[in-house]
Amino acid sequence: MPTVAVVGASADRNKFGNASVRAHRNQGWTVFPIHPSADEIEGLKAYASVRDVPEAIDRISVYLPPSIGLDVLDDYAAVPHDELFLNPGSESPQLIEAAKKLGLVPIVACSIVDVGESPATWMG
Repeated sequence: MPTVAVVGASADRNKFGNASVRAHRNQGWTVFPIHPSADEIEGLKAYASVRDVPEAIDRISVYLPPSIGLDVLDDYAAVPHDELFLNPGSESPQLIEAAKKLGLVPIVACSIVDVGESPATWMG
């Protein structure tokens, strides 16, 4: 099973960070919600940081505003992973450039669509 850390996961079903948790899980991914103050999201244990995830991570999928995303780029660089998705609204030219300087290869696209789901299906 592929694994995904959803950074900016939310308990609010009207947020894309929640839709991503559900869409990835629906497609057979092992999902690790990342939220600094949540204990669980959609019945899954939540982690404060990608650094806290106890398993290997295939994909990091980001749902944070770029200004906050800049603050946690070092976390992504510290954790081995195959893909870093910057979902719509989480990217900025500054964030992309900073990620590349850390040796990361950001994919600027919707990870929900990438797994074959429609974001609209999972909203609300």
